[in-house]
Amino acid sequence: MKLGKAAGLDGLSIEHLRYCSISLPCILAKLFNLMLFVGCVPREFGQSFTVPILKNNLSVYSKSITVEDFRGITISPIISKVLEHCILERYEKFFTSSDNQFGFKKKSSCSHAIYSFRNVVDSYVKNGSTVNICALESSRTFH
Repeated sequence: MKLGKAAGLDGLSIEHLRYCSISLPCILAKLFNLMLFVGCVPREFGQSFTVPILKNNLSVYSKSITVEDFRGITISPIISKVLEHCILERYEKFFTSSDNQFGFKKKSSCSHAIYSFRNVVDSYVKNGSTVNICALESSRTFH
């Protein structure tokens, strides 16, 4: 994890873990294994806050700012992030998704989806088929 990130609601940052006593990783490992064994995670691990960040380095003086000019970042407790990394490392092989999913995946983006879509359309057209496309605009789907 990168240094210099904001602290969570508990006031802890990655620097606290990076420069802590050498016994803390053992203590956290025991805590995480106990949570997995019992099947319970402290409620505080799920508590976070969202901070609005201005998109595209827009200047607040350049135009009227609307809610659309911001994106939110969520600040979560660092200990819960460490737990997530440990779980992902241990169980990553079980977390699979379809090859047709492009969002929320490592090394994947909209450009990959557009490239795949374009290849499919080009293939049909090259073989003499007509391609009808229906596109739905969904920018407000997740607001």
